[in-house]
Amino acid sequence: MNKTLLATSLALILSACGQQSEPESTAAVDNSADTSTDVVETAATENNPELGDWGIDLTQMNPEIAPGDDFAQYVNGHWLDTFEIPADRASYGIFLALRERSTEQVNAIINDLTENETATGSLEQKVGDYYATWMDVDALNAQGATPLTSHLNTIDSVENHEGLVLALADIHATAPFGIGILPDPADTTKYTLFTGQAGLGMPDREYYLSEEPRFEEFRSAYRDYVIKVQELAGIEDAEAKADAIIALETRLAESHWTQAESRDIQKIYNPMTPEQLAELAPEFDWARALEYQGLDGVPSIVVAQPSAIQAGAKIFADTPVSTWKDYLKYHFIRNNASNLSQEFDQANFDFFAKTLNGIEEQRERWKRGSDLVNNNLGEAVGQIYIDRHFPPAAKEQMDELVANLRTALEARIHENEWMDEDTKTAALAKLATFEPRIGYTTKWIDYDNLDIQKGDMLGNALRVTEFDWNRQVERLSGPVDREEWPYPPQTVNASYNPLLNQITFPAGILQPPFFDPYADPAVNYGAIGGVIGHEIGHGFDDQGRRFDETGLIRDWWTAAADEAFKERSGKLVEQYNGFSPIEGMNINGQLTLGENIGDLGGLEMAYSAYQQYKDAHGEPPVLNGYTGDQRFFMSWAQVWRAKMREDALRQQLLTDPHSPPEYRINGVVRNIDAWYDAFDVTPENGMYLPQEERVSIW
Repeated sequence: MNKTLLATSLALILSACGQQSEPESTAAVDNSADTSTDVVETAATENNPELGDWGIDLTQMNPEIAPGDDFAQYVNGHWLDTFEIPADRASYGIFLALRERSTEQVNAIINDLTENETATGSLEQKVGDYYATWMDVDALNAQGATPLTSHLNTIDSVENHEGLVLALADIHATAPFGIGILPDPADTTKYTLFTGQAGLGMPDREYYLSEEPRFEEFRSAYRDYVIKVQELAGIEDAEAKADAIIALETRLAESHWTQAESRDIQKIYNPMTPEQLAELAPEFDWARALEYQGLDGVPSIVVAQPSAIQAGAKIFADTPVSTWKDYLKYHFIRNNASNLSQEFDQANFDFFAKTLNGIEEQRERWKRGSDLVNNNLGEAVGQIYIDRHFPPAAKEQMDELVANLRTALEARIHENEWMDEDTKTAALAKLATFEPRIGYTTKWIDYDNLDIQKGDMLGNALRVTEFDWNRQVERLSGPVDREEWPYPPQTVNASYNPLLNQITFPAGILQPPFFDPYADPAVNYGAIGGVIGHEIGHGFDDQGRRFDETGLIRDWWTAAADEAFKERSGKLVEQYNGFSPIEGMNINGQLTLGENIGDLGGLEMAYSAYQQYKDAHGEPPVLNGYTGDQRFFMSWAQVWRAKMREDALRQQLLTDPHSPPEYRINGVVRNIDAWYDAFDVTPENGMYLPQEERVSIW
């Protein structure tokens, strides 16, 4: 029943600075921005002359473009005009370049861990056997569809809707409902269940419902894919079954909430008792399903999209068992295609990566295997990663930067003209309780109960899922673990969790050009400073502001302050609604509002902190003809440098709460007065906004 954390609730609960990971054999889109791996490697730490000795790659600029006409092109134009997206990527940029670097570093650790004979059950054995099994393509090809047999037979044995309840409740199944375990917004010292809409094979409801020609092409290709993987598994009458499966998914899609609706905390926070959930959607035996999952006795469940859950239960009841069995078998194959022979893996790539995102080639298998270890056994290699790649001095400087950003926001709240004193007091209380976490966890995952067997790729994948689910279920019996991290330290990202009021910056992102202890301070403040501000800003964006300093969903806003916030944020929605990255497709300003507020408020915070730095250390020198303030904004533009394939961009516009990278640059700076001053931007420039149209929230 999709036991991995709910996409809809997790997107709200854990707000990340970057976009989703790029698709391998699933349908997601990666964040992008880059110089190149080589530039990232050498950055200012080695005084690379291409970076002007202070952290900006001046060779990638287009000085023929006026900064006030197109700031993204001004800072990144040469790169944008000349860089070719690698054939194995849907997009490319700094995030992805650093993730590639992290993959190489993890691969080196894996190889070191597996050089010698290791004891059964040791971390070295588990990492080594997991990776070696993945890399043994000949063995996987020899097995073909055989690993699927027992699992498909189990599904075939279902005889009626009563048995179907348990089949859909299985942690390896795809179902109309997703289940996750998260801190309870009513009491963030304990955990609760979330359930929400799920069950689609394509990325979003629009892929089933849009009448645009490109989406009709996607649907046709999806049908071919559903037929293909069933045939590879030896399933007969694949065409008719594919049509029934897609018709079922289309019915589910018609009931699904939009992405914008699904990130509205006031709409998705619907706590219910199990009895109330059963009354909402009586056609599905919730009590039996929860007991099967080890969740019987839970006092409440937060229902994210009640109408979709209600509709899903009705669809469950009036759809024949035979259709559900075909659906379950297909999705089991789809979910595990990369754990099977090359034929399954290639079919998955051809649709989800190539057709939906325009990726031309599979990544090298060793890279995919390293990422697989990183995703599923990440903390097993994380401690070694920290020892090799994260010096203590970096953590000390990050602690100082975070403190400066907090001080800057505190001052901005005090000076805020649109908030009344009562709301300011509550906002300052929330800021005072922010908990920054830098570099790595202090409480590592214990993998003792995870069984990894060499030669059993599908079994290993299923046991990893079971291990993760059991860890989630165990949470329900104890208090919320505030020391747990959402990802290992080698992750290149950052995030904010409003339920715990925590911001998390793993070691992976704390590298040039985001952060370099030897770079010009203006560059660090414009890059990692802006990211820190972005994550802090999530605590005060359109959804994060609904949580108080303890993580409870509570309205701490006066009516006047609430109205003023909505007026300002509404103007930001209108601005982004007007951006059209693809002809006929605009950014959804409501879907991206939280991330846009994070970007705008984060950069404003970072700029204020940089001014405080200058007050303490004096006016910085002009370097290569650029002032400190100019370098600050150029640094922000550099880290969001990116290129994307059109279909990947199309998917991002529909499903991702982040704006495309170009607009994370231009959409932000045109609202900041200091940018106009730094680059002498006038009404004659294309990006100019009159003072009264500029938006400043934090």
